[in-house]
Amino acid sequence: MIRKYTFGTPLPTGAVVQPVPAESGDVPFFSLSREEKKIIFTISMAPDEVLFGLGESVRGMNKRGFFYRSWNSDVFNHTESTESLYGSHNLLVFFSPSRLFGVYLDDPGTVTWDLGYTRSDTAVITSENGDLDLYIIEEESLTALARAFRQLTGRSYLPPRWAFGYIQSRWGYASEAEIRTVTSEHRKRHIPLDGVCMDIDYMVDFRNFTWKPDAFPDLKAFSEALKKDHLRLIPIIDAGIPVAPGFPPYESGREADVFCKKEDGSDFVAAVWPGRCVFPDFLREDARTWFGDQYRPLLEAGIEGFWNDMNEPALFYSDEGVADAFSRVEELRNGETDYESMWWLKDAFNGIANNMDDYRRFYHRIGNTSVRHDRVHNLYGAGMTRATAEGFRRYDPSKRFLLFSRSSFIGAHRNGGIWQGDNFSWWSHLKMALQMLPNLNLCGFLYTGCDLGGFGCNVTEDLLERFLQLGVFTPLMRNHSALHTREQEIYRFSSWEMMRDTVTVRYALLPFLYSEFMKAALTDGMYFRPLAFDYPDDPRAVRTEDQVMLGEGCMIAPVLEQNATGRYVYLPEDMLMVRFRSAADYDVIPMDQGDHRIDIALNEFPLFVKKNHPLLLCGGGESSETLDDRHFTVLCRMDREVAYDLYRDDGTAPDPDLARGLTRMTLSPGLAQASSIPGVAISDILL
Repeated sequence: MIRKYTFGTPLPTGAVVQPVPAESGDVPFFSLSREEKKIIFTISMAPDEVLFGLGESVRGMNKRGFFYRSWNSDVFNHTESTESLYGSHNLLVFFSPSRLFGVYLDDPGTVTWDLGYTRSDTAVITSENGDLDLYIIEEESLTALARAFRQLTGRSYLPPRWAFGYIQSRWGYASEAEIRTVTSEHRKRHIPLDGVCMDIDYMVDFRNFTWKPDAFPDLKAFSEALKKDHLRLIPIIDAGIPVAPGFPPYESGREADVFCKKEDGSDFVAAVWPGRCVFPDFLREDARTWFGDQYRPLLEAGIEGFWNDMNEPALFYSDEGVADAFSRVEELRNGETDYESMWWLKDAFNGIANNMDDYRRFYHRIGNTSVRHDRVHNLYGAGMTRATAEGFRRYDPSKRFLLFSRSSFIGAHRNGGIWQGDNFSWWSHLKMALQMLPNLNLCGFLYTGCDLGGFGCNVTEDLLERFLQLGVFTPLMRNHSALHTREQEIYRFSSWEMMRDTVTVRYALLPFLYSEFMKAALTDGMYFRPLAFDYPDDPRAVRTEDQVMLGEGCMIAPVLEQNATGRYVYLPEDMLMVRFRSAADYDVIPMDQGDHRIDIALNEFPLFVKKNHPLLLCGGGESSETLDDRHFTVLCRMDREVAYDLYRDDGTAPDPDLARGLTRMTLSPGLAQASSIPGVAISDILL
């Protein structure tokens, strides 16, 4: 059951696709108060209540005990004290033995979430705008609640199958020659690879929709040559359009009048990578159409995947912001400086980037109304994703394109995936990446993953290996790093063979993982889940923070600590542990319900499979397009006949048919055993 309550005059967000009539009367569960234009929702929490949701946010899967802010932010150096990250996903689920419900605030402005931070027994949710639609979702189970929310907000984005392959990326690839080096080093070492991302260095002066003619003399021929080797180029596109007279996107955008305005009606200008830029008004349909069509030259060059960045939007500075900073400095120039004014002076310049005053300086047009940006800030990245996806569908409606974004809002999950932002080469960020996955899935973002190895700082070999082990299971498996950090392509390390062997496991599992992803997406399910979704009556499972359910019957429990040679794992039921070293080298160990200390060397990582749920391994390969998805080794601990539905399609159809794509296999304990382990069937199956 979903109930809707309307406050003030909500602005359209496009997040909800299932109409729900608004109700009057008191909002269940919450007490309501007002403070000027703010609306404040307060609820008491039982000691055993856990909170899931908020998608991309710091800390654990259980969000209780901290203060969060929905305000899409470019926060390069984020830690567990960071209140806002790159996306705003305003769904929160309250779960305890005595109650279960979800609350969704369809509000594109600032929302704060005091979830037991001020008072440990009280949650306080505040809409700063006071104009919103609030939805209360009640179902019998966590799984049913997640499905109801997905049906409210729409089906998750479906990437092409090749996008489940390993992708290599780095800020700094600036030429065809460099990319050929990357691909050839992978191929000659038999490191599987499906794509290479190009960051801003491929552009002319960092200008969107351009590429350097000397570095890429024939981009189309280069792209087609890579595709013959089952590889794709994936370029970056940023939100800002440089103010450059004669630059076609700037001139056509001015002529179409699609850029955000200042209060006086002039174009809002702020600096990003190309310098002073204007910003498309993605809340307007005509602006989205204009922007989506700008991708056409790259699409015509054979590009089939993109990543959108800097779309919070990130602002380095504005002319007004710089003038304000100098004005504050002048106030102190001839005065005495003490410790307080010294910090004030420092902050005058440190605060220029992504300044709140700048976000209040420009406006969007919604219908005939001019709306100040800060009231709809969290929609900007979602609007860019929508504009891009719609442009792809106009260009070629016959296939799926890869698209993932940095900034997002619920609703963007229908048009693209997201990566988890600019993380660091920290063990804490490895753990945070794991803990983000189920809450992002709960909010509809199934195609996601982190920058493997970490974007900032210098990665160590052991940390990269553990990142890769997590990445084996994330739909987006991308190794990405920043300019001026240690180069972290696998082949640059002395232990590259170990890392290669880890990536081979991804390819052996790829048809199975793709099947689990597609079934989740097409049935409004979750690819990743907290253990509580499968074991709601098990207090240990509900409180587990470093293990995650995957697909219909698997659980991952990666090593998250430096120098660890194993870890403790809690099994809520009997499972089969598959301890991988490579696609062809693994142990298969039946394990009973309970606590276990398992040995896991640096070159090993486990996957746990529920009893009577098969795990399928194909022969592997070096690209997603050359895998054999008809011949499998099946691992299963079973005590009865087991049926499994494998989803297969051509990997590109824009509207897959679930029923037509399913192939059912039936396994029984009487299958020929390739193992002496009782109750474990290891069989070759030809479909």
